[in-house]
Amino acid sequence: MIINLASVLVDDQAKALKFYTEVLGFVKKHDIPMGEFSWLTVVSPERPDGVELVLEPSSHPAVGPFKAALVEDGIPFTSFAVDDVQKEYERMRALGVVFTQEPTEMGPVTVATFDDTCGNLIQIAQQN
Repeated sequence: MIINLASVLVDDQAKALKFYTEVLGFVKKHDIPMGEFSWLTVVSPERPDGVELVLEPSSHPAVGPFKAALVEDGIPFTSFAVDDVQKEYERMRALGVVFTQEPTEMGPVTVATFDDTCGNLIQIAQQN
């Protein structure tokens, strides 16, 4: 068994696609219209046939309170692996990304948390 899809709940798919591709560097894999929304996925350019991240609309009534509670408590919705957290932090800050946690060493990992502009806190992490 392998993981082939993971989702992040976004409040605007077009805005999310722009952020996840232009800022984070993912590549659009699928954009299939499905009524009001799309089946919209992105992948790492390093693994184009790997796990797809679904930019899932936040339209379900339970999503708003759930996302707000996570953000209020400073809890990242998901985490992405990077080779160098400090380097990614500096690159992303230069692009205007707002971080809620600067790079912090936590034993075997170094992490930083940012606002994805779509209602989520996302963590980047490197293995030390």
